[in-house]
Amino acid sequence: MKRISPCRSAWIMAAIFVLADGTLSAQQSLTWDQVKAQFESTNPALKADADNVDEMRAEEITAYLRPNPQFALSEDGTQLVPHDGVWQPFRGTDVVPNFSYLHERDHKRELRLESAQEGTRISAAQHEDLKRNLEFTLRSAFVQTLEAKTIVKLAQDDLDYYDKIIDISRERLKAGDIAEIDFDRIELLRVQYESELETAIVNLRTAKIELLQLLNERTPVEQFNVTGDFDFSDTLAPLDDFHQTALSVRPDLQAALETIQQSETNHKLAISNGSTDPTLSAWYTWNSSNNNPEGLQTLGLSVSVPLRVFDRNQGEKKRTGIDIDRSRQASEATRAQVFSDVDTAYETVRSNIALLKPYKAKYNDEALRVRDTVSYAYMHGGASLMDFLNAQSDYRQVQLAYVQLIGAYLTAVGQLNLAVGREVIP
Repeated sequence: MKRISPCRSAWIMAAIFVLADGTLSAQQSLTWDQVKAQFESTNPALKADADNVDEMRAEEITAYLRPNPQFALSEDGTQLVPHDGVWQPFRGTDVVPNFSYLHERDHKRELRLESAQEGTRISAAQHEDLKRNLEFTLRSAFVQTLEAKTIVKLAQDDLDYYDKIIDISRERLKAGDIAEIDFDRIELLRVQYESELETAIVNLRTAKIELLQLLNERTPVEQFNVTGDFDFSDTLAPLDDFHQTALSVRPDLQAALETIQQSETNHKLAISNGSTDPTLSAWYTWNSSNNNPEGLQTLGLSVSVPLRVFDRNQGEKKRTGIDIDRSRQASEATRAQVFSDVDTAYETVRSNIALLKPYKAKYNDEALRVRDTVSYAYMHGGASLMDFLNAQSDYRQVQLAYVQLIGAYLTAVGQLNLAVGREVIP
């Protein structure tokens, strides 16, 4: 069985990676704004909830409808015995058409419409709140994809660099500068780099699959790609600015405030529903009037007024009054939650920035300098194998920690945007 050298294997893996990357570049890479726009237009959960808002808007039509008029047709005077020996059953029959209409008083229709409109505004705010939460999940998946792409590139660069070390070590082995056991230890360590690269590729595919699911997209994973800045900003606006923005735009708080308005309207409607609504009726007959035997056509009018002695809608009046207080307490709880969310997310972002600054200022450069220095010293016999392997491990750990911290920072930024209610940090 012919053995493939590590160097040749590295070139094969690099060629596969380049071909895969070329396939991805052939497909348009989506930016965050493009991903968000596609999500808003294709996500089924978001579209289904938008239909709920339309349903609430349709209920406004129902709430403002007038009561239907009533029509009744009655007959009277049918003869049940013969008249002058002749059977004429319909001779004295009178047909009486009757129209009636319930007149609603105390602005019942207007209050019903106002309550329905407030219900629509609550539903719209809740829809925005669902969108806010789903977009946080989307942004997290987007950041995970960018992080996975960066880790894949980092793992590939580490493998390429280590293959060069193996090639140099092989030449030193041939020249007798190092022992064969040291070369075998260096070559065996390559499997860790290969494992890290394969794990990074799997994580990248998994992140893309999650993102495709949120986009309701059927594009093959190999043809799907995203692009964006994978970095951090060390500037952060004052906490009070985020508080004020959250109080003005946070959709769940807006829904809570609208609920108070609806509760007050419903209480007014309950009071109005306790009032009396008369029913107006009119009928027409073709018959003589007792007051005027010569007048065969008769027009009648009546007003029916229910006597609300027992039921004056007392229960709904009390319930809606209590509901006003409940809505106010719920809005205060939501307001407190807004402050808590903003404070927690802000502190997480601040902490990540504090951790990232020294990495960017010195740790990354120091790790690279130590790796290159120890590697050079080892290749020229000035450092031990253990020092060389430790320097390689330290460099990889520092680079991986830096990438993971940037991913944590971008996720924390998404959490802060979620807490505020809109994208305050791109």
